[in-house]
Amino acid sequence: MIRRLFAHAVMLLLCTSTLSFAGGSGAYPNGAEDFMSGALPPPGTYFLAYSNFYSADRFKNNSGDNYSSGPLADVKINVWANVLRLIHVTDFKILGGNYAFHTFVPFVNMDFKFGEPFGGLGSSRFGLGDIIVDPFILAWHTKNFHWVAGLDIFLPTGRYDKEDEPVNPGNNVYTFEPVFAVTYLNVPWDVSFKFMYDISTDNNSHIISPDEAVNTGNVGIGGQTGTLAPGQEFHFDYALGYSPAPEWTLGINGYYYQQTTDDQVNGTPVRDMKGRVLAAGPAIKYNYKNMSLVFKSLWETSVENRPAGTSTWLKFIYAF
Repeated sequence: MIRRLFAHAVMLLLCTSTLSFAGGSGAYPNGAEDFMSGALPPPGTYFLAYSNFYSADRFKNNSGDNYSSGPLADVKINVWANVLRLIHVTDFKILGGNYAFHTFVPFVNMDFKFGEPFGGLGSSRFGLGDIIVDPFILAWHTKNFHWVAGLDIFLPTGRYDKEDEPVNPGNNVYTFEPVFAVTYLNVPWDVSFKFMYDISTDNNSHIISPDEAVNTGNVGIGGQTGTLAPGQEFHFDYALGYSPAPEWTLGINGYYYQQTTDDQVNGTPVRDMKGRVLAAGPAIKYNYKNMSLVFKSLWETSVENRPAGTSTWLKFIYAF
């Protein structure tokens, strides 16, 4: 009953399962991508495994301040996410770019705890998240610039029960996410951005929270089942890397997220609940033969209507 007050936490890479933050669908695990995000590898098959731990003990309101009363004044959120990704890059060209396709299969463990007198609201759950597919990816390469364009589609495969909010592994919506990533590579420097925009379908099995009811101007609908149309979202991952040796890349990684339109409940906008966050932190990458390992830790700031916490990632890449 408090979904819009909480956050659907992380998945990985260009995707994974969630825990939706206040506003939007929260489908994408922000910060999943880093170095070389705009440079699709040469033709072949690649396996990636993402592990992410997200932890927060503060929840920000619409003014960016901590809640001073209620369950969100004393909340502890811990989310583990493990995502398996398989990508195949072909040597077939369309519009001069290599054609590729991929899929992500996420597994998520969520744990929410609240202080007294709201301890009874706490809950934990583990399960399959919303699978992501993209059957049409194109990648272009020049000497220093690399581009990737695609459309990631989040499928509602994760378990969803309106009575279990906010710890549902699935969002109960389809999310369509156009993706454009670019990398400027001039050894030893790497500058990469991955830009995304999310549009989601309606969730017809949503229990309207008290805050949502107040912000629609209809307090009486709180606690009822209604239709939630998640707001649209703009976000990007970024990375700046320096390679002191061919095997190593050191740098900073982060993300920016801004919900661009209000959620709607039963066709009425939910005012003053759009989410926003900026994050940054150190990242390191090690290459060995046909494998790579990335480790990074990100801190969130400039947060509104979301938890404020830290996100730690470990990503493994294997080229067959």
